[in-house]
Formats: sequence, C-alpha cells, structure tokens
Amino acid sequence: MTDKFRIDSHKLIYHPKRVSEWLEARDNPELAKKVYPIYVEISPVGFCNHRCTFCALDFMEYKNRRLNPAILAEKLSEMAELGVKSVMFAGEGEPTLYKELPEMVEHCSEIGIDTSLTTNMVPFSKQNSEIFVKNCKWIKVSINGGNARNYAEIHRTGERDFDRVVDNMKRCAAIRREKNYKCTLGAQLLLVSDNYGSVLELAALSKKIGLDYLVIKPYSQHFSSHTMKYKDIDYSKYVFLQDELEKFNSSDFKVVFRINTMNKLIERAERYKKCNSVPFFWAYIMSDGGVYGCSAFLEDDRFNYGNIHEKAFKQIWEGMKRQDNIRYIQNELCIDDCRINCRMDEINRYLWELMNPTGHVNFI
Repeated sequence: MTDKFRIDSHKLIYHPKRVSEWLEARDNPELAKKVYPIYVEISPVGFCNHRCTFCALDFMEYKNRRLNPAILAEKLSEMAELGVKSVMFAGEGEPTLYKELPEMVEHCSEIGIDTSLTTNMVPFSKQNSEIFVKNCKWIKVSINGGNARNYAEIHRTGERDFDRVVDNMKRCAAIRREKNYKCTLGAQLLLVSDNYGSVLELAALSKKIGLDYLVIKPYSQHFSSHTMKYKDIDYSKYVFLQDELEKFNSSDFKVVFRINTMNKLIERAERYKKCNSVPFFWAYIMSDGGVYGCSAFLEDDRFNYGNIHEKAFKQIWEGMKRQDNIRYIQNELCIDDCRINCRMDEINRYLWELMNPTGHVNFI
C-alpha cells in the first residue's frame, strides 16, 4: 500500500464518535457549538525565509508577527481538554522560525496532543532537530525541486539552502535511527510546470536519505493569491510520472503520487453541494492569534471567530461569530467560491455521502 497514511484520502473514518456528534448537532445550535475540532493548524509566525513561486498565502505579505508563547501554551492545554487531538505547525510563515516551537511541541506531548510540522527545514539545527524528531508524529519537508538549481528557482532562494535542507533531512533520519524514535519523516513536492523535470531526482534523493515517503501534490489556486502563474496548469501532461515513480517504492519507502486529487482537477468531477466540514472538524490559528474555520478564507471576517490573545478558546469556539458562520455556511455559502481540492475536500465528499446516501445502504 503506497498511501498507508491516507494522504490522498482522509482519516475522518477513524473518528466515528465525533461524526456522530456532528450528525446529532446538524439542526441543534446548542449541540453544534460544542462540536470541537479534531485537528488544528497553527501558524506561529507570519514571516518566511522563502518566497515560493506558488505560495498560496502571498496575499498576506509575510507580516512580521508572532503568537505570544505563554498564551499559545495556555490555549493548547485548554484545547486538549476540549477534545482537540492534533496540531500541525505550518501556516502563513515558516514555523521553525518561531524560537519557542521546540518547547511547544514538548508541551503538546505532555498534554496529549499529537504534533506535526510542515516546514522548509532550512532553520533546523542539531538541537531543535532532536526535539522535533522525538516529539512529533510526523515531519514533512516542503522541497520543491530535485536539485539545487531547480529548488532555488522555485523557492526563490539561494542554492545553498538546498544543501542545508538535505543535511537536515539526513540528520533527522540519523537521530530517529539512533534513538529509535517513531516520528514519520516525509517530503513533499508541489508539482508545477517548472519542476516536473526534477521529480525523479528528488525521489531518488529522498529514498537514499532514509525518508518514509515522498508526496507529489498538485497545485490548487487560492482565490486571494497574487500569483496566477499556475492557475490553469494541466495535470494530464504529468500523470506519466506516476509509473516512473512507482519504481522507487520499496518496503520502507513510498512515493505518494496524488493521482486522486489530480484527477479531480483534470476531470472537474461533480462534487458536494455544501461544505459540511466547516466549522466543525478543524480550525486554523493565524500568526496574529485569529481563530478561523477555514484556511481558504483567512482575513475574511465571516470566518474569524475571535483571537486567542483576547479570549479563551472555549469562548471563541462556542461564541456567536462561529454560530453565525455555521448558519452562513449551511444557508448562504456557494461552494463555487471555494478553493478546488481544499484541505477538507475528501472529508466533505465523505460527509455529503453520509447525508445523501444512495439506495440499498442497509445491505451491508
């Protein structure tokens, strides 16, 4: 199985109790406000050391802002008590530029929240690598070229950063091997017309380093992005890579070529009529402390429920702004305004099928 972590699918099927709570709360505002997210993405900083050509959040302009560490630790503890199970540190900026991030992932381990990192890995050091590999369930490196030249072109940085990332990946793999840590180590390339030629190089490199997987992911246009360079990319030109990449698969390394997601772009298949996942199963905390129900609508006040620097997470999640957003999404939101292949797309397909079953469902 090349996708044992269900990267090209979803994992809501492993949370039937939360889905049951959502089903019961559909027409009950008092119950709905108490359905807490399973997963929260947190952007600890707004700034980044790279300016990738495909960056969906370039419209946020990489602001010099950061979460208050004392408040973040407090809110993480509160979120754990309320039923949040996992946190991914990623967001508008490069999360490892947040100097308190090592202590945050240690804190999450202590309170029972699973953590992960999506990172360009350039700021990794010997010390923080040890802490991240020890505490995180997985670390995924955003590396969007298979050689230094192509990498520098896409990340809009110097070629030396490629060497730093390779060295840091090797260090993390060595730490895991020597300490017998359980952290899954992966890499991800966002496939565009400017880097498809170096994909095979990256697969070979990732396998040699000792990573667990390499994800090849399609681009999805964010409606607010300044960049439009890859807006009309045709993935039918690149699906041939799937057969070439399968040659790298082994018992301890897999290439996850996200063909399911690409096919949805190629075929423009019909999807659900409403978004059912927001604002229930996940949340996003911006680097200014704003709590949002969907990362496709950052800085849209309709999806901003409050700020962790000002209120408890419980107050924010059960507050009127989120209740208003629930009504808006159920009654007014047109999903034509939503990002194609958004983070919750597969979950929305699953929930739509639950709400709109075909015939004979009792013949299991």
